[in-house]
Amino acid sequence: MVNSKAQISTWDIHKGVMTWVSPEQPTYIKMLTTLPEMHISVTVDVHQTIKLWDCHNTEALSTNRLLFPCQSLKAVFTKDGPIVLAGDTIGDLYIFRIPDLHLISKVHVFQYGINELYCSPQRKWVFVSKKHPHILPKVYFLSSLLRTSEFSAPVSTILSFSSCQRACWTPRREDRITLMARRGPKQFTKFATFDMKLEEIGNQLTVKGHLVANFSVEGYEGRPEWMGVSDKNVIVCSTVSSLLLFSMEGNILQRIPYYPLEILRLWVDPVYVIVTFIDGTLDVYAWEERSLLLRTCYRLTNWRLCSRQCAYNKTFCDDVSIIRMMINGPVPNYLMAYTLNISS
Repeated sequence: MVNSKAQISTWDIHKGVMTWVSPEQPTYIKMLTTLPEMHISVTVDVHQTIKLWDCHNTEALSTNRLLFPCQSLKAVFTKDGPIVLAGDTIGDLYIFRIPDLHLISKVHVFQYGINELYCSPQRKWVFVSKKHPHILPKVYFLSSLLRTSEFSAPVSTILSFSSCQRACWTPRREDRITLMARRGPKQFTKFATFDMKLEEIGNQLTVKGHLVANFSVEGYEGRPEWMGVSDKNVIVCSTVSSLLLFSMEGNILQRIPYYPLEILRLWVDPVYVIVTFIDGTLDVYAWEERSLLLRTCYRLTNWRLCSRQCAYNKTFCDDVSIIRMMINGPVPNYLMAYTLNISS
């Protein structure tokens, strides 16, 4: 995690103790991404300096610079090795090598900044978008950005889906992505699912996104804010007052009302769905193995007083734990960890 003193730290979540902290940095750190398998974190500060840390040494292992402010940052493993992807405010996508932050490639994607950046499960594709009604998202064949000597130009395609707000690659399906957008005067929510395919025309390798399903969401109290997908082609989204499950064709599968509780955030992964409420309470669900629905696991009540006006909440989950960070106005911030009770 990063604090307001521009320090990076790591924590043992089971013991609740700090295991490493960096020296205070000269400028504010605005973005952080991690590669837990290598105990590596990558930061970008307000002066566009990108640094790689091994979370053991007091000084960064390597540094580099972006030409313009960073808006999106991601570290991933690929079959060509670990990399960092960064998108800036003028629409350039950078790819750096780990651990020396050598610049592998740089491509101009949009005329505006890159807000969203998501790699597919097996790192075959990278999705980039700008939250703008007239900027259409793009998908790049990642190998064409990593092996620049083998490709005359980056291989990419534009997806015909305007006003894109969020995107999710389907877990365990390398080529399928679902997008969410808001359009029109009434800001109706729309979903569209695409399958990405490589095609060879002559000696030229191209990529196309084939639309396989789309629908609009209307008639529910509040508009969807957060979304995710399962590997069974189920879309889960949250409004302020309910959790909704749809097939990718738009058939409603499950609705869980929460009014008067208000949903603040939604976490979706291949195993769990976690609903975070405005008061800090968490509802944990799991995907059913033999159906398309969610089953209730447990509710984790927030035992600290939480101000409605100033609470800020981030929730993360892996196979063994749930982490929640809360900023609660003038009172001290805190990090909470839950160990999942896994039964065989």
